[in-house]
Amino acid sequence: MDKETQRKTPQAPPASSEAVHKSMQSNKRQNTKPELLVRKRLREAGLTGYRLQWKVPGRPDVAWPGKRVALFVNGCFWHRCPHCNLSLPKSNVEYWHIKFERNVERDERNLAALRDMGWRVHVIWECQLKKKKIDETFAELLPVLAEELGKKLGGACEDADAPCDGGDPGNRMADAAGARSGEGTDADRSSGV
Repeated sequence: MDKETQRKTPQAPPASSEAVHKSMQSNKRQNTKPELLVRKRLREAGLTGYRLQWKVPGRPDVAWPGKRVALFVNGCFWHRCPHCNLSLPKSNVEYWHIKFERNVERDERNLAALRDMGWRVHVIWECQLKKKKIDETFAELLPVLAEELGKKLGGACEDADAPCDGGDPGNRMADAAGARSGEGTDADRSSGV
């Protein structure tokens, strides 16, 4: 590494207010809302068997080590999303500029290291999980993951035109209640449902 890459982030400046301090301390490293949403969609699609924070470069949020497939769920602010036009915080600009630059460089190094190790790497940005984009994001991602994992998509995600949201929760509850009470069609009973 050259000296440019090795530069250190200056000491974090004190928070400008108690509210900012609490907000920054509440940022979680794992099990964030975007990660939980992605894992829910993966389970609904039948893409289970993953590991969390696997011990490889970058510690992917979701990984299938046996298939060497990694999935990162990146927050737009901290990882500097290429889709969002995010501005720097207005105070302590030098600190934030160096901090974000180092984050982006580290992410690029980790992705390259994983690819060099033969991993297939996917990155989902927080903005791709918003209501207007989430169905499009998973319609593109899930078939690719299923192929790489050698799995068949299940649940509501089989139909590429249907949103991969697991369907109407009311219907799932009614289906589950019907299965418990012995209701259902002969085909349901013969398939073990």
